[in-house]
Amino acid sequence: MTDRIHATALVDPAATLADDVEVGPYCVIGPDVKIGKGTRLRAHVVLEGPTEIGEDNDIYPFVSLGSAPQDKKYDDEPTSLRIGDRNTIRECTTINRGTVQDLGTTIIGSDNWIMSYVHVAHDCVVGDHVILANNATLAGHVHVGDWAIFGGFAGAHQFCRIGPHSFLGMYSGIGKDVPAYVTVMGNPAEPRGVNVEGLKRRGFDRDQIRNIRDAYKLLYRSQLRLEEAQEAIAARVTEQPELTPLLESITGSSRSIVR
Repeated sequence: MTDRIHATALVDPAATLADDVEVGPYCVIGPDVKIGKGTRLRAHVVLEGPTEIGEDNDIYPFVSLGSAPQDKKYDDEPTSLRIGDRNTIRECTTINRGTVQDLGTTIIGSDNWIMSYVHVAHDCVVGDHVILANNATLAGHVHVGDWAIFGGFAGAHQFCRIGPHSFLGMYSGIGKDVPAYVTVMGNPAEPRGVNVEGLKRRGFDRDQIRNIRDAYKLLYRSQLRLEEAQEAIAARVTEQPELTPLLESITGSSRSIVR
């Protein structure tokens, strides 16, 4: 073991760690785990494989990554977990591998901020720059778009799609898809407007935000049926490309959308 691996850590010989990976006290790393350079495991972290973790991740105590999916259909098939770069994963978070009934892989992107006691279930796909606040929960097969934010204790039902730049208020219960840019709150969650503050922080200009708000009004305040609102928004996309994520998030939804 190198001086970057604590003497109390257990690292399986079949695991692959970059030379500068830091492994703190009492961590357990199983076989078929691959960790990229600059990643730090602070203490008491448990990694099971097959799991691939990218570069410059900061993983806090009592995190469990890559354990078997909590799915009664799971029969020890070879599934995996893949995590990107520069993620912060705080205390007691659990992220499970996928199942053969779906992707077979749970995927976490890069630059995400995952706070304490978060659970990400099997076959979820989380994009980049996502914030999952304390105790947020993703059931199986949930997809979360870039820059989405889950408030504390917010939870998403299986197979839900959470659009990019959306905001889920504290304790929100998501049973349907959340369109891009939309703020929702409540249980069951209801739309409360556009995530304007988030868009300003990410560099959207006044015209873009105005166009998104106008599209929100078409979707939620015009008395149009969902199909009619889709058509009206689609007609604007060529001249207002910022509406593309919104249109994509309301098209082809298997669970319909929060309305």
